[in-house]
Amino acid sequence: MDTFPTFFTRRRLLGLAIAAQMLFILAVAGAGYATTALGRTIVLRTTPVDPRDLLYGDYVRLNYSISQVKPELWHGSEAPKKAQPVYVLLQPANGVYEAAGVYATEPAAAPEQAILRGWVTDSWRRGIRLRYNLERYYVPENTGLRLEKSATRRPLLVRVSVAPWGQARITQVGEVGR
Repeated sequence: MDTFPTFFTRRRLLGLAIAAQMLFILAVAGAGYATTALGRTIVLRTTPVDPRDLLYGDYVRLNYSISQVKPELWHGSEAPKKAQPVYVLLQPANGVYEAAGVYATEPAAAPEQAILRGWVTDSWRRGIRLRYNLERYYVPENTGLRLEKSATRRPLLVRVSVAPWGQARITQVGEVGR
């Protein structure tokens, strides 16, 4: 009995492996489009920094107003720990969303509120520093410096689409009033 797969079996396995890779790529792309199409759009205030990367081109690193929150907003039984996943309850205020609470477990939200998943990067007596995986936004070549300079005059607004399953995606970065 032949212990090695036949030519046709190997060919079928190769076809399945290629199909699995294609499905994975399509699922990743589809998740991004679904987040934009089905997600709720929220607006966050930010300040861009470091607009250039030699390997990847122009980008802006975004520092959101909700990236550093007061410790009074923490709602957990223990102090937040570095790299801990958290849920940030966002409340609309003056046209943008601001942090209303930071939770260790997903809280219930009112219809006008939104929940954004983040991670603790640092915690101390005066505040909690968070990241959302929305801190880097690539822009067309030679526009990063212009965007950073415009942010020195007026704050930038970032439109973020948050899907019902928690995935978030930047859909637009622009000046206030644009």
